[in-house]
Amino acid sequence: MTVQTLAVAVITVVYFLIRYFNRTDIPKIKGLPEIPGVPIFGNLLQLGTQHATVAGKWAKKFGPVFQVRMGNKRIVFANSFDSVRQLWIKDQSALVSRPTFHTFHSVVSSSQGFTIGTSPWDESCKRRRKAAATALNRPATQSYMPIIDLESNSSIKELYRDSKNGTVDVNPTAYFQRFALNTSLTLNYGFRIEGNVDDELLHEIVEVERGVSNFRSTSNNWQDYIPLLRIFPKMNNEAQSFRARRDKYLTYLLDMLKDRISKGTDKPCITGNILKDPEAKLNDAEVKSICLTMVSAGLDTVPGNLIMGIAYLASEDGQRIQKKAYDEIMEVYPDGDAWEKCLIEEKVPYVTALVKEILRFWTVIPICLPRVSTKDIQWNGATIPAGTTFFMNAWAADYDEGHFKDAHKFIPERYLELNEGSGTPHYAYGAGSRMCAGSHLANRELFTAFIRLITAFKMHPAKEAADLPILNAIECNAIATALTTEPKPFKVGFRARDPTKLEQWIAESDERTKDL
Repeated sequence: MTVQTLAVAVITVVYFLIRYFNRTDIPKIKGLPEIPGVPIFGNLLQLGTQHATVAGKWAKKFGPVFQVRMGNKRIVFANSFDSVRQLWIKDQSALVSRPTFHTFHSVVSSSQGFTIGTSPWDESCKRRRKAAATALNRPATQSYMPIIDLESNSSIKELYRDSKNGTVDVNPTAYFQRFALNTSLTLNYGFRIEGNVDDELLHEIVEVERGVSNFRSTSNNWQDYIPLLRIFPKMNNEAQSFRARRDKYLTYLLDMLKDRISKGTDKPCITGNILKDPEAKLNDAEVKSICLTMVSAGLDTVPGNLIMGIAYLASEDGQRIQKKAYDEIMEVYPDGDAWEKCLIEEKVPYVTALVKEILRFWTVIPICLPRVSTKDIQWNGATIPAGTTFFMNAWAADYDEGHFKDAHKFIPERYLELNEGSGTPHYAYGAGSRMCAGSHLANRELFTAFIRLITAFKMHPAKEAADLPILNAIECNAIATALTTEPKPFKVGFRARDPTKLEQWIAESDERTKDL
């Protein structure tokens, strides 16, 4: 064989290898802007670790909806408020399913199954989502307020103790991770972690769920897009390690509930009701999926928003917002009974607006869990075929200057100017057919916590500059490629407005919730 023939053969082999590894699950979509990429990797190198902000910049040049290649997957990004509303809400029947990815679905979830939110759409997913939606609708959520009373009181009581009335700056993270996790555990298993914020089980669940959350991220796992990378064991080994650790506590929690049911010592809870219902149409795998969903979802949205909301309220500009919120609370509850009344009603519009603005400003899931279309979708003359994966750039949509005036400023008042019939206020919970089923519960947790925090404390900046928070919604994240925002550590000063009243409110909550 001549050198020339060998060279041609090598070039031919390389050409066909590149063609093979450069193929995509969906062919190029005609009529839809495409971001130029490179062979095999597509746009992965350009997207880097900041998918939301990079895609947001592309949207300004290529338009709000475009296609990218991430390895061998073709992805359609929606980046503006209106494009998400069109695709996720108006076309929601076509975007009802989820794609599956190697790391999360084939490795992490091989033992316990998928959460409801990560499951492809089928009859089983429909049954699980219906059960969860029934357990988490508005009337059901109101019945859970004693749990929120207990958990918010526990967090504030320990903050008050540990801050020594404002003389010691405190990192609020662990207190509100426990608040959210305990609420989910009590609802699902009738069990709460009774130890303080240093509890070993609390730390294990939080650490593992954060790790598992990263495997659900659209930007953390290149082996999901480039199959060739799956031959390297490191990421698979790490995923398997987190799966084993999660299996341990999920099995412990479910076995404990079953033991209590057999002894007649269980407390009312979602999974207990299913297990004891002879007509329940959910099998063991579906029950596990609901358990998995409640534990993981409890740590997804509420803690990050609570923690970053506190960070802003304690900031220089936050002092103004704190004062206005406190004055509004006092106007509605001049007798000082907001602490208790917030459990049964939501009558402080400014605090409701504050919660909405926190959810918008810190869209803690910048790139929402992806969807996959079940039928063709039309967008500006282009036909996007069934089977295409869609990414919602919720961060870009919630910072869309075409929809929100001064979108990069924190302005709770913007939600007082919009009437209730104006539609979706933000995309912090996703949108459409697979929107977060727990949004009512999350809203009530956030509203109650902020009413109580603002009436209990004057929150002020930490004494040391190194302890001040980063308030930028992207830069505040400790792990750039995580699915959900994990705020970088910071501290806040918590000074009781009236120690005597606060101690009275805490004692009253303790008395109300002593049997929970």
